[in-house]
Amino acid sequence: MALPYMEAVVGFMIFMYFFETYLDIRQHKALKLPTLPKTLEGVISQDKFLKSRAYSLDKSHFHFVHEFVTIVMDSTILYFRVLPWFWKKSEHLVTLVGLNAENEILHTLAFLAGVMIWSQITDLPFSLYSTFVIEARHGFNKQTIWLFFRDMIKGMLIAIVIGPPIVAAIIVIVQKGSPYLAIYLWGFMLVLSLVMMTIYPVLIAPLFNKFTPLPDGTLREKIEKLAASLKFPLKKLFVVDGSTRSSHSNAYMYGFFKNKRIVLYDTLIQQCKNDDEVVAVIAHELGHWKLNHTVYSFVAVQVLTLLQFGGYTLVRNSSDLFRSFGFDTQPVLIGLIIFQHTVIPIQHLVSFGLNLVSRSFEFQADAFAKKLGYAAELRSGLVKLQEENLSAMNTDPWYSAYHYSHPPLVERLAALDKSDKKEK
Repeated sequence: MALPYMEAVVGFMIFMYFFETYLDIRQHKALKLPTLPKTLEGVISQDKFLKSRAYSLDKSHFHFVHEFVTIVMDSTILYFRVLPWFWKKSEHLVTLVGLNAENEILHTLAFLAGVMIWSQITDLPFSLYSTFVIEARHGFNKQTIWLFFRDMIKGMLIAIVIGPPIVAAIIVIVQKGSPYLAIYLWGFMLVLSLVMMTIYPVLIAPLFNKFTPLPDGTLREKIEKLAASLKFPLKKLFVVDGSTRSSHSNAYMYGFFKNKRIVLYDTLIQQCKNDDEVVAVIAHELGHWKLNHTVYSFVAVQVLTLLQFGGYTLVRNSSDLFRSFGFDTQPVLIGLIIFQHTVIPIQHLVSFGLNLVSRSFEFQADAFAKKLGYAAELRSGLVKLQEENLSAMNTDPWYSAYHYSHPPLVERLAALDKSDKKEK
C-alpha cells in the first residue's frame, strides 16, 4: 500500500493557507488604521495616505478571494487526481494527431500545452479584474484591452518557441541517467539561466516595451559620473516606456562583467522632484552591485537549485511516491512536479530566510547611497515613490517579516535616521 504522500502534501498546503490567511488578516487590520505611522506624519500627505489606504484595501480584498480560489483548485487537482487523468488524456491527444504517444517528450509537451491553456483560462478573470478594475480605479492602469491580450499572446508564443527545447533537454538528461544526474541538471539550468539573462533584455523585453537611450542632459551626466566614480562599467543607459502599461515606477540593472546597462522607467523620471532623487535611487542600486549582493544572491540560488536536484534524484524512482499521486508510470516532468510539492515545507523556510537576507541587503544599499552623500535625496526619493505608487503606509510586522523582500518605508527611514544619530 502506497504511503499517503499526496494527503500529507494537500494537508500542508491547507495548513499554510490558513497560516498565511491569518497573516493576511493581520495585514488587513493594519491597512484599515485611520492614521499614518508616527514616522511618516508630516512626511506623507493626508491625501496620498487616504488614496494609498483605499488602494491597499482593494488589493487586500482581492487577494483574499484569489487565494481562496487558488487553494480550492490546487487541492482539488491533487486530491481528486486530476493530474494523472490529464496525463492520460494528453496521451490520447498525441495519438489522435498521429504521433507516437510512447515518446515521452511529445507526451510531455502535449500535457504542458493543456496545462498552459488551463492556467491562462483560470487566471484570466483575476488578471482582467486586477488590471482593469483595481489598477484602473486607482489611476495606475494605462494599457488598453488590446494591449493586454497582445502581451498575453506574445507571452504564450514565446513559451511555445523556447519551452519545447528546454523540456526535451531535461527529459533526455534524466533518461540518460547518471550518478551525477543532479550536477548535470544543475549545469544545464545554470547555462540556461545565463543564456536567458543575456537574451531576455536584448530580444524578449523589447517585444513588450520600447527601450530608448536616456537623452543627453544633466540626469545622464550625473548618472554617468556616479557610475564612473564607483568604476561601474556602464555601457548603455536606457529609458523604458513603462507608462504605456502602468504608472508604477522602477529602475534596474543588468549585464555581465564589463557590459552593464541601467534601465530607468519613464514614470520614475516623471515622479521624482529632481534629477538628484533619481540619481539617489540609482546610487542605491549601484550599492547592491558594489557590495556584491547580486553575486551572493546568484550563488545562493545556484546552491539551492543544486540541492533541489539532489533531492529529486533521491526520490525520482520511488514508485510509492508516484502511486500516491495516482500515477502508474514515472514520467520525468511528473516526477519534478511531485517533488516540488513534497518539498513545499522546506521551500517556505528557504523563502523566509531569503527574504531576511534581502531585507538586510536593502538596508546596506541604503547606507551605501547615504555614504555617497545622497541621504536627503534618497529619503525624498523613497517618500516620493511610496506616495506615487500608493504603497501601503501601515504594515503588520509579522506579515512584513514573512512576505516582504524589501523593508517597509517606515523601517528604511528609521534606519537612515538611526545612522544619522550615530554619526552625530
